Amino acid sequence: MDLARPDLRPDPSLSRDEMEALQREIAAAATFDDEHALDPAAVAVEEAASLADGLPPARDDAQEQLGTGAAGASTGTAADADAPTVVGVDQAFLTDRGEDRPDAAVSAAVALRGGSVVEYASATTPLSIPYIPGLLAFREGEPILAALDTLDTEPDLLVCDGSGRIHFREAGLATHVGVLRDVPSVGVAKSLLCGEPDESTAERPEGWRTPVRADDAVTTAEPGTAIGHAFQSRQYPNSRRVNPLYVSPGHRVSAERAVDLVEALCAGYKLPEPTRLADAHAERVKRNAE
Repeated sequence: MDLARPDLRPDPSLSRDEMEALQREIAAAATFDDEHALDPAAVAVEEAASLADGLPPARDDAQEQLGTGAAGASTGTAADADAPTVVGVDQAFLTDRGEDRPDAAVSAAVALRGGSVVEYASATTPLSIPYIPGLLAFREGEPILAALDTLDTEPDLLVCDGSGRIHFREAGLATHVGVLRDVPSVGVAKSLLCGEPDESTAERPEGWRTPVRADDAVTTAEPGTAIGHAFQSRQYPNSRRVNPLYVSPGHRVSAERAVDLVEALCAGYKLPEPTRLADAHAERVKRNAE
C-alpha cells in the first residue's frame, strides 16, 4: 500500500534534533478526533484464543463467505465477513547473532475479523539504531511498515504495542504509523512514557479507567489536555497486582473512543487480543529464524 505521507517516514539516519522535528510534523498531521465508523461492539472479541497448543489457524476467507468449511462446520457468518478488520502489530528481536548476522527486528501483523484470525504476516528487517525513549518509531517504524506491506488484508484499525498521543511530542509509534498509512490507529503501552493520570493507578479493579493528561514533559500540547487513559484491562480478584495499560489515540481516533475499542478487544487477558496474538506470532517467527 502506498503511504499517505511518504515525506514523514521515520528515517533512522536523522540526527536527534531532526527526529524530534519530524515528530512535531507527525503530531501536526495527526487527527485525534473520531474520523472512522468503528463501533466497539463490531470489533469486540468474545473469547480469547488459547495458545496452549500454538496460535490458532487463520480462517479461510473463501470458506467464510460460504459459511461452512470442508467438513460442513461453520467457519463464520455474513456478519463476520462484513465486520471491521483489526490488525495488531508487535515485534521480537534477533540480537547477538555474530558479525555476519546483524541485529534484526521480527515484525508481526495479525488481522482479526469478527473475533477470529483471518491472516498472519511478518517481516524480518535489520535494526539501525538502539532503543531511545521517545524515538521508538525510528527503530521500529520501518520494520512494522514492512510487515503491514505483506498483508493482503487492509486494516480498518491498527492496534500497536506502544504509545500514540501519550508521547513527549504527541507522536508515538501508533501515531507515526497511523499517519503514514492514514488509518485509524491506537497505541497500547505497558508503562507510562509521560503525562499524569487524574487518579492513582494502584490496585484498581478490572474495567477501571482514568484520563492521562499532558504535563510539562509533553511539549506540543496544552497542560491538562487529555492525551489518553490508564485502563485496567484485567485484575486478580483477591490480589490487585496487575498494572494498568496506557491507551492513547494514534490517528483518526479520539482518546475516549480509543479506550472503548481496546476494552472491547480485551477478552480476559491484560493485552488486547490483536497485540497478544501479534506478540505470539513474532516469537514464533523469531524461533524459526534462530
